[in-house]
Amino acid sequence: MTRLTHFNQDGDAHMVDVGDKIPTHREALAEGFIEMRPETLGMIMRGTHKKGDVLGIARIAGIMACKKTAELIPLCHPIPITHVDIHFEEDTQNSRIRCQVKVRTLAPTGVEMEALTATQISLLTIYDMCKGVDRGMRIDSVQLLEKSGGKSGTWIRQ
Repeated sequence: MTRLTHFNQDGDAHMVDVGDKIPTHREALAEGFIEMRPETLGMIMRGTHKKGDVLGIARIAGIMACKKTAELIPLCHPIPITHVDIHFEEDTQNSRIRCQVKVRTLAPTGVEMEALTATQISLLTIYDMCKGVDRGMRIDSVQLLEKSGGKSGTWIRQ
């Protein structure tokens, strides 16, 4: 990648023209973490939070955010999402939850932004539901792990 594609030759922001690109199967995997007090983590994992199933609500919020990414990121294309999988993993040693999001499409452009948006919103939903008991939670290390499909092929974080 040698230039920023969201700027035209005059330096003005624009939406990249993907009209001539062939739709291909594309996939992106992103992750992020939310650190919290051990008591908060226990409450979430036991399902004893007074607001209910924190991770279930966070999963639905992430899926909804994935589908609305083009409405949130100004130059992002609206694309058909064929699959979203949001997985949460408890890490008691570091008192945190890992969120991994895999997104798939058959489109002329990738789903990296959708995977990253879903990850952020899932983690923010956990924060929102638990802030009453733990305002010190910290969202950290949201990043793309891998992407596949399209002209640029496969990319994997090293």
